[in-house]
Amino acid sequence: MARTASVERITNETQIALSLEIDGEGQSKLETPVPFMTHMLDLFAKHGQFNLTVDAKGDTEVDDHHTTEDIGICLGQVLKEALGDKKGIKRYGNAFVPMDEALAQVVVDLSNRPHLEIRADFPSQKVGTFDTELVHEFLWKLALEARMNLHVIVHYGQNTHHIIEAIFKALARALDEATTIDPRIKGVPSTKGML
Repeated sequence: MARTASVERITNETQIALSLEIDGEGQSKLETPVPFMTHMLDLFAKHGQFNLTVDAKGDTEVDDHHTTEDIGICLGQVLKEALGDKKGIKRYGNAFVPMDEALAQVVVDLSNRPHLEIRADFPSQKVGTFDTELVHEFLWKLALEARMNLHVIVHYGQNTHHIIEAIFKALARALDEATTIDPRIKGVPSTKGML
């Protein structure tokens, strides 16, 4: 059974259509008015082996905040929906990714308990036109809507682009691990009997 989901979100600030296939081939079709976020989503799809389609429009004449936030909301919603009852998944994922001088680690628990912890210092406030504080906003909304524990640790790094890229690659790889079906797992991996 295909683990896929789609969502449309239309507000006075953004219009987003997003679809995700968990068991994909790392293919992406992305149209967003935030070039750096488009780059990060492309990395996310490739390194997580997800098929991801995003068609986003937003009030970027104000700034990139609303569009970035709403993409995070939509991605979290489709991830939660595509996972269904979570039977057989590994649940936990952990990935370290180096990007030149930077090293990021992401650990996830698809627990149905949303929480974000992030330990990262960005040397620059912007990458191109992208405000680096939006990384936190995106990750928090993703964790909240996917209802997962998300821990992000940047062990070191000097180049802000490299740091953020390492985070997104590690996020993808940790989620790929956590969403993997393990044939040894019967039901859901929780003593509660549900996630």
